[in-house]
Amino acid sequence: MARDLQGVRAAITGASAGIGAATAAELAARGCDLVLGARRFERLDALRADIHRAHPDAKVEIHPLDVADAAQCEAFARAAGPVGILVNNAGLARGTDKVVDGHEHEWREMIETNVMGLLRITRLFLPGMIERRGGTVVNVGSVAGLEPYPGGAVYCATKASVRSITKALRHELLGTGVRVCNVEPGAVQTEFSEVRFRGDAARAEKVYQGFQPLLPEDVAEAIGFLVSRPAHVDVEELVLYPTAQASTMAFHKTA
Repeated sequence: MARDLQGVRAAITGASAGIGAATAAELAARGCDLVLGARRFERLDALRADIHRAHPDAKVEIHPLDVADAAQCEAFARAAGPVGILVNNAGLARGTDKVVDGHEHEWREMIETNVMGLLRITRLFLPGMIERRGGTVVNVGSVAGLEPYPGGAVYCATKASVRSITKALRHELLGTGVRVCNVEPGAVQTEFSEVRFRGDAARAEKVYQGFQPLLPEDVAEAIGFLVSRPAHVDVEELVLYPTAQASTMAFHKTA
């Protein structure tokens, strides 16, 4: 039986687009009060307007947030206050270079955002959840954390870290009533590839040609399922693939 989320306060990082924005819409539809953070603050303002058009009574707060910035993380957590749901969605991939050709500033950006940012935000919100004896943390991982591929060593390593962090937290929080989940999507048609290819939209578009990728709404619906399970149920890991994808490197494309 689904848990009623009406009035449950939910914080979402990286909420300005893609999975984060879709998750905000999904949780608003389920009655959550939203606290949204992202680097692109102007997009959050537009997202809030979209949510209010669909759900006029929705409560939506927006705040600038770069999870790689400790001060911004602390300000976001203070502004959010007690939350029942935390969705660690902020993350990125940068480049497709092999390690031998890699750029350290890109490695650092991925590690700082995907690993350190997730750890930092989680550490800020966990004490309140533990004190209240409940809450759900959803980490947005990737199938890249399950199966590394050439040209993605550092990104894959960061998502493997997300998987390990999730498992460690499950042990550390055992008995507190706090749940931790990891949702790991395959190919999702978002701005992910455009960011990875440093703004090359045409190259990014080709990634999703010839098959039906997942949509952000597919992943958001899965997150809605995770957080709406009864308190005694923790879906620790949920892997989502497009039907046309069998692994990080195996696709069935028609063109």
